[in-house]
This record gives sequence, C-alpha cells and structure tokens, in this order.
Amino acid sequence: MVEQLTRAQIAENADIRMEAPRFVAPTDRTFELPTGLYVATVALFLGFIGTLAVGFGNPEMVIPFVIFGLFVVAGFGVPAIWTRLAPDAPTKAKTWARFKQEGIMTPFGRATARDATVQVLILPVLIFVWGLITVTIAALV
Repeated sequence: MVEQLTRAQIAENADIRMEAPRFVAPTDRTFELPTGLYVATVALFLGFIGTLAVGFGNPEMVIPFVIFGLFVVAGFGVPAIWTRLAPDAPTKAKTWARFKQEGIMTPFGRATARDATVQVLILPVLIFVWGLITVTIAALV
C-alpha cells in the first residue's frame, strides 16, 4: 500500500550525516593483464590493417588505411592513458611472472594465465589470419 508522508514525518525518521566518507576504495585501472598481452592485441590488429594495405595496395586506399590505423591506435591508446591517470594508485599492471602464478579472475571464476591469454588473443589472431587468407586468395585469383 502507498502511504503519503509529510516532510515532518520524514525529518523525524531520517538519519542525516554531514561528514564526508573517510575511506574511498582505490580504483583498479589495470584490467589485471600484463602489458605484453595488450601490446600483442594492438600489434595483431595493426598487422591486419598492414596486411590489407600491402595486399590491396592502391594509392586511393592510403587515406582509409591510415584512418583505420588511427582508430586502432586511439581505441587502444585511450584506455592505456586511462590506466596511468592516477600515478599514486596502489595497483600496477601485473608482471608476466605474477600473471602466470595467479591467473585472472573472470565472472565465472579464476582462469589460468594460459586460458586468459587464449581468451584475450583468440579474436585478434583470427582476424589477422583472416586478413592473410584474404590477401592470399586475392593474389592467387
């Protein structure tokens, strides 16, 4: 049932505090992955664009390929900058040794370093291989 409350009723039952919260939890901006995986992902996407640029090299396609490359650099560069915005943050990117030892926490539980690496790199590798196959087919036809 709905009950209409007056301001006086709300004020007498309200617990109003004027002090600010004392503890603010630090924000983890590292994504729990080592920098090498991030760099490998960017390299594979740029490799895909480079493969297509070489395979379908045409002076008219220079500007679109440069734009595609800039989109990849911007799409991965902004999060990379975002992770470094708070230099005094206690969390840093995992090293390869720590990543291999601890793995990564996913919504479905802890994944080993090998499983996490496969999950992160499977799509970029497939896209890069797709580019190689496309250029190979175009060269042979």
